[in-house]
Amino acid sequence: MKDSPIQLNLAPAESLWTTVRDGAVRLRMEEAGPASEPPITTLQLFKDAVQRYGNRPAMAVKRDGRWETTTYLQYYQQCRAAAKSFLKLGLQRFHGVGILGFNSPEWFIADVGAIMAGGIPAGIYTTSSADACQYVASNSEANVLVVENHHQLEKILQIQDQLPHLKAIVQYQDELVKKRPNLYTWKEFMQLGSSVPDAELDAIFDSQKVNQCCTLIYTSGTTGQPKGVMLSHDNFTWLVKISGKYSDYGDKEVIVSYLPLSHVAAQFFDIWLTMCFGGTTYFATPDALKGSLIDVLKEVRPTQFFGVPRTWEKMQAAVQALVSKSSLAPGPLCCEETGHGFAAKLNQINGQDSAPAENQVLKKIQAGLGLDRCVMCSTGAAPIMKETLDYFMELNLPIMELYGMSESSGPHTSSIPSSFRSTSCGKTVPGCRSKIHLPDKDGNGEVCFWGRHVFMGYLNMVEKTREALDEEGWLHSGDIGKFDQDDFLYLTGRIKEIVITSGGENVPPVPIENALKEEVPIVSNAVLIGDKRRFLSMLITLKCTMHPNTLQPGDDLTPDAIQFCQQLGSSATRVSEVVRYKDPAIYKAIQEGLDRVNKTAVSNAQRVQKWTILEKDFSIDGGELGPTLKLKRPVILDMYAKVIEEFYKEAGK
Repeated sequence: MKDSPIQLNLAPAESLWTTVRDGAVRLRMEEAGPASEPPITTLQLFKDAVQRYGNRPAMAVKRDGRWETTTYLQYYQQCRAAAKSFLKLGLQRFHGVGILGFNSPEWFIADVGAIMAGGIPAGIYTTSSADACQYVASNSEANVLVVENHHQLEKILQIQDQLPHLKAIVQYQDELVKKRPNLYTWKEFMQLGSSVPDAELDAIFDSQKVNQCCTLIYTSGTTGQPKGVMLSHDNFTWLVKISGKYSDYGDKEVIVSYLPLSHVAAQFFDIWLTMCFGGTTYFATPDALKGSLIDVLKEVRPTQFFGVPRTWEKMQAAVQALVSKSSLAPGPLCCEETGHGFAAKLNQINGQDSAPAENQVLKKIQAGLGLDRCVMCSTGAAPIMKETLDYFMELNLPIMELYGMSESSGPHTSSIPSSFRSTSCGKTVPGCRSKIHLPDKDGNGEVCFWGRHVFMGYLNMVEKTREALDEEGWLHSGDIGKFDQDDFLYLTGRIKEIVITSGGENVPPVPIENALKEEVPIVSNAVLIGDKRRFLSMLITLKCTMHPNTLQPGDDLTPDAIQFCQQLGSSATRVSEVVRYKDPAIYKAIQEGLDRVNKTAVSNAQRVQKWTILEKDFSIDGGELGPTLKLKRPVILDMYAKVIEEFYKEAGK
């Protein structure tokens, strides 16, 4: 290949992967098609956005009851100021800037400013313990930690003496409870670098290469220590451009930022995709997942909305509660009007021309969710139940499933309104490639990725990187799936989650768990047990209200769960009542639902023989759920070991 401006922006690299912070990788470019797009750095992407959308609002945050907006030009200027301040504090090239707090303009500015200054931002989950914070800060060799408030600051103060690379801490919300050396308010921080010459910052800016690391995404660490996923500039900039074009992302989209920004999906959608196409990011309040999200959605009325499955399930429950108490429709969306919407949308999927019927019921419900002008609703990060997909289809809000992982910088396959199938994760994003490794007779095997979005490697973890990337450079996802004849991907399980009974039967737990939840609407979580056991059993939790401030599961059943009980003739209103008295109606309904699920099993070994209802639901703080509300199976197995042993006491292990 001849010398070109593109090559001048590449650092020399021999391999497709690296595990060192200042390393570089070969880009997986192709001679034609989407994978041949010229690579640019994230900062070049930002400069382009300023040139095209300089006076448009980039961000909006509500303060003192009013929305305050920041234009792209102002955003860029503030990121430059932050970058200078990082340099003033002694941020070294390729060293970390840890960010610990809820989504806000300051989070964005710290993140992008760290990249501008030649550092590597690393988000830390707000639910992380002090020890977890210490691990990320140490692994990334963080020179600066940016925290939201005193609550998060206290975690850092506990482990500060264990962080030899740490030079300063910045608190971006509230006043400091106590002034300490090298601790700054956000206002102080933003003024620190005023004396740093523009030329010094520009030199760092210009020296950055597209095939070097620009950010770290730490995995949730459910099966060991978190892994620092190294993502290059090209990983992000190429994928946002290609996937945005593929999904017909508009140039004035409006989104709401509420999912943890330490997760790749939030960074992909909230920061980079929105920037690439000149959209506006509105920040939800910190209590969004505690009940205020719908209020923010109703106010902002986003044009795009991404929610993890649990978010959609909670929204479904909110609509059911609303509809059951109003005259909108007789029962939980069983009205004729919504049926028309469902049938018409199915016709549209199958290639027929009829559009969903517009009617006042649908419009009111869509407006009640704040999704009345949303052109694309999407989900990912965990399996979603068909019941939930069908429910929102009835509302003429079809949910597009996406599939990817931190190691793929965001989506690898995507459903889009013009091309999707219910329960499918969509088709491979243009310019990327997929293959099924070691497929069985039905075509099921491990899903593998190839493309310019595949990560650089795990920071300081050679063996883990070799486990993820094979000799040819394919990323092994650990997920089991298959493609249909039209190239739509369907996931059927996860290798590490596969239950292998003592008889050698391989059982994917998720389909069985989801089937029970669909059969028995009062079930909140179901966890299949049976690895190295003679038969399958299950832990079950019931839908209950959450404490509005702590998000801890309460004892009161949710309104839709109470309605379910009443339909069965039960007067139970609390989980404790159901469990203490082994409520005959509820226990019978669960057993009958499980019997229906068992009838679909391919063998006796895949039938659930024993189960129990736990006294409380799972939660993040309780340890059973990860930051994106995924089940932490190893933790659950350990926490409820005594309960599980009771299943097998008589039968033997």
